[in-house]
Amino acid sequence: MILIGQYDSSFVRRIGIALTLYGLPFEHRPWSIFGDADKIRAINPLIRVPTMVLDDGDVIVDSPSMIDHIDNLVSPGLRLLPQDEPERHRAIAVMALATGLADKGAALFYEQQLHDEPSEFWMERCKRQMSGVLDILEAKRRGVTSRYWFGDNFGHADIAVTCAIRHMSEAHPGFIRLVNHPALSAHCASMEELPVFQEISQPFIAPA
Repeated sequence: MILIGQYDSSFVRRIGIALTLYGLPFEHRPWSIFGDADKIRAINPLIRVPTMVLDDGDVIVDSPSMIDHIDNLVSPGLRLLPQDEPERHRAIAVMALATGLADKGAALFYEQQLHDEPSEFWMERCKRQMSGVLDILEAKRRGVTSRYWFGDNFGHADIAVTCAIRHMSEAHPGFIRLVNHPALSAHCASMEELPVFQEISQPFIAPA
């Protein structure tokens, strides 16, 4: 498999972490959607990352589908998503909030960087959405007594939240401050100390 995209993207990073934890061999091509747009376009006309090229040449163009694919390459007992309800749908809900946070953060970043006159309405809307997600995730994490979100072993929910918050904290350092979200802050700090998070990591680089 080939994973395309830089690890400063939370979407790319969460896939790289999952592949590494599963012990699935892959080639990482740290291409940028700006500097390497032509190379990505030849594989994925959406010109977005992550893009995953499978061994048979098929291409997957969004991270939830990649997670679904690689989960099915390992036995159910090894999967990073709870297999039983209600934990399964609760984990998926946390993952969706985390990726939504990153989506809105990316939209805010591009609005600020790519327009001579950014829309104040749109930026404030994105900020309200991001703040709302952080508040919900904080409340959810405060209600968890286990070390990780769904038990004693971390999974996709922990990975998605940690990657999204790291990405957004670096892309929006003046806005994403976790002093008012201590449970999230402690959780993400403990995750970032794990070897796989340190291995699959890259400081945020603003596109040139």
